[in-house]
Amino acid sequence: MAGTTPSNGSVRTGGEPGGPLIITEDERLLDDLLRLCAAAGALPEVAHGLPARRGDWEAPPLVIVGADCAPRLLGAARRPGVILTGGDPDDPALLRRAVALGAERVLALPDGERWLTDRIADAVEGVGPPALTVGVIGGCGGAGASTLAGALAVTAARTGRRTLLVDGDPLGGGLDVLLGGEKEKGLRWPAFAESRGRVACGALADSLPRLHSLRVLSWDRGADVTIPPPAMRAVMAAARRRGGVVVVDLPRRVDEATAEALAQVDMGLLLVPTELRAVAAAGRAASGVQQVLGDLRVVARGVHGRHGHGLPPDEIACLMGLPLAGEVPWEAGLLMDLSRGVPPGAQVRGPLARFCAGFWGRVTEGGSAGGGSAGAEWPGAAERSGAGPERWPGSGVGEDPGPETAGGPGPEADGRSGPEPSGGPGPGAARRPGAVSWSVAGPRGSRAAGRDGGWS
Repeated sequence: MAGTTPSNGSVRTGGEPGGPLIITEDERLLDDLLRLCAAAGALPEVAHGLPARRGDWEAPPLVIVGADCAPRLLGAARRPGVILTGGDPDDPALLRRAVALGAERVLALPDGERWLTDRIADAVEGVGPPALTVGVIGGCGGAGASTLAGALAVTAARTGRRTLLVDGDPLGGGLDVLLGGEKEKGLRWPAFAESRGRVACGALADSLPRLHSLRVLSWDRGADVTIPPPAMRAVMAAARRRGGVVVVDLPRRVDEATAEALAQVDMGLLLVPTELRAVAAAGRAASGVQQVLGDLRVVARGVHGRHGHGLPPDEIACLMGLPLAGEVPWEAGLLMDLSRGVPPGAQVRGPLARFCAGFWGRVTEGGSAGGGSAGAEWPGAAERSGAGPERWPGSGVGEDPGPETAGGPGPEADGRSGPEPSGGPGPGAARRPGAVSWSVAGPRGSRAAGRDGGWS
């Protein structure tokens, strides 16, 4: 048995996160492991065998065992998060010891240094399932992508999900302004311009303004309007590790930074007004996005003065060759609400909020409601098989006409039908591992009932 000591002789306080436990007598290996812990921002405990104090073996989030001490731990209680290192990973004797310990991995240094550093940081941060990340892109200028992104984030936060809204469009005017929080204290994008490598997810969230129960990474009103691609990659990775929901407002033109954001998006929503010219513009925007993002879907947006007379949403999806995620009718009073500081999606009975609530309900159907302290598992339904559309209750898309239900007004029948839009990944883009998958709307798309009147 052996006691444990903090690596630098300091004493932990109750508020500090627990660090990994290192068990080795190999001084060279110990120096390497302490260096990796420092890079991960972790304060480890060091022991030379099985800890003597009860609970010191079970409590640490991660245990790193040197090959020199592995024989002393045989018979220890099985626990998750054990890494065996310091020897030849192909040595049969070492592999047998790893099996006996229940080690999750046998690792050689220096080859595995990057992986181990990330694993240590994940353990200390308490990282769970990654966030469901949704990107919103306007099909044309003034489509209202920022409004939809804000409404999706506000709705997710209102239903208890841990939510982060990211402003990926430097020329959009700032999502903090959209949410009425431009004077709220917290960091904006320029503070992260030099970020590289790994950003601590907890520190990122704590540094951002908190508005309407969600965190917002927005642009400020300064002259700097560029996001270095490494900074976008580091910040988006940290946001996803935090779990819950991440909503990203993205520009139509895909530059290097936008491509980095799209590479970490699970699902893209392309917002397209129900006008022919908007569809033409959206087709060009979609071609760029699909080079990076495999799952891009259309959201049709009603146009002022054309209630019931715009292009049918299913025809828009068919023309673009993309699956249809739903329709948001024109909403009266939305522009006035925004001018008064009311965030988009706050009017829970409005068409915009109803679309957002239905969207989150569909992507989380059959699994966790999401947004807990450790995030959520986002279930994937079976991929589209061509057997016909799936009907989404309350979505206004892919449903048969019906009366009002307890959830709100039922969709209006319009009797339209047409060819089925083709779904699935776009050209040149593979589906990311863990990406959300659910069946798309079918040809009998129907309009959700809504008020006539205003999008911004």
